[in-house]
Amino acid sequence: MKERPKQLDSPVVPKIIKAMARVHVWLFRKTKGRIGSKWRVGSAFPRGVPTCLLTTKGRVSGQPRTAPLLYLADADQVVLVASQGGLPRDPQWYRNLVEHPDVVVQIGGDVREMRARTARDDERAKLWPRLVGLYRDFDTYQSWTDRVIPVVICEPRQA
Repeated sequence: MKERPKQLDSPVVPKIIKAMARVHVWLFRKTKGRIGSKWRVGSAFPRGVPTCLLTTKGRVSGQPRTAPLLYLADADQVVLVASQGGLPRDPQWYRNLVEHPDVVVQIGGDVREMRARTARDDERAKLWPRLVGLYRDFDTYQSWTDRVIPVVICEPRQA
């Protein structure tokens, strides 16, 4: 396992990320994704990687929680990575959807009701190279943690 850069573990970093995420969600919603639909940081620079908004139900509060996330479109599925920058624990949004798998995914102005699940090992093995092809930093994040970073498949909810 590679050592995660110490500056990323500063207590200021989560506060900055949370504030940036709130602004990102607000802009994305306000503009129906015209602003905020591409991530151009790290290995995504300069071409950008598509982002979506994922809304889950808080497992403790029961309140809606929205996170901007990178995604891979795979037919009618939306594939997400619960990397949390290689931290040793899964992100809140992932823990929420494990408890409450009915989620809402917004891509641009398109809002979809979906059901989320953790990819099986065979699915993850097929998707991981495509995800790393989309955003190389996912491999770096995996090298910084002992946990297997979950891959999430969101599928259209059946009526």
